[in-house]
Amino acid sequence: MTGYTVLILLVALERLAELLVARRNAALSRTLGGTEYGRGHYPPMVLLHTALLFGCLLEPALADRPFLPALGWPMLALALAAQGLRWWCIGTLGTRWNTRVIVVPGLPLVTTGPYRWLNHPNYLAVVVEGFALPLVHSAWTTALSFTLLNLVLLRVRIRCEELALTGGAGGRVVAA
Repeated sequence: MTGYTVLILLVALERLAELLVARRNAALSRTLGGTEYGRGHYPPMVLLHTALLFGCLLEPALADRPFLPALGWPMLALALAAQGLRWWCIGTLGTRWNTRVIVVPGLPLVTTGPYRWLNHPNYLAVVVEGFALPLVHSAWTTALSFTLLNLVLLRVRIRCEELALTGGAGGRVVAA
């Protein structure tokens, strides 16, 4: 399980890097007159994503979940692909990307990169990672729990973003 633990720790470090980027981008958006929406769902989102990482570590250890190569390797490939999509979103949105819903008035929607095909490609990355990362080491309870709770949260989050965007504000908003 050492390799899997390293993987989860690397994902945790990646999340910290995302939070640093998001904090910088949020400050910039606010200086440009950005308005934040949906603050109430942000703490549960942070808690859920943190619980995912802990579940990935705890379930295989406590429930003696084995690494099953036929499952683990494809799930690792999906988890890595999700990371690639996430960073493609971040790179495409540049300083507009954030983990919060902040709309800067007057900015046009971003329609390049993955946004050319999907309104919320970052959420596709989150959904894929949410089931794939735990399943790398057969943590099916974590995968199922996160996926179900995340679907409820994403429903709230996407509604919040759509309302923010249709409420007269301009810029593309996304979240992790």
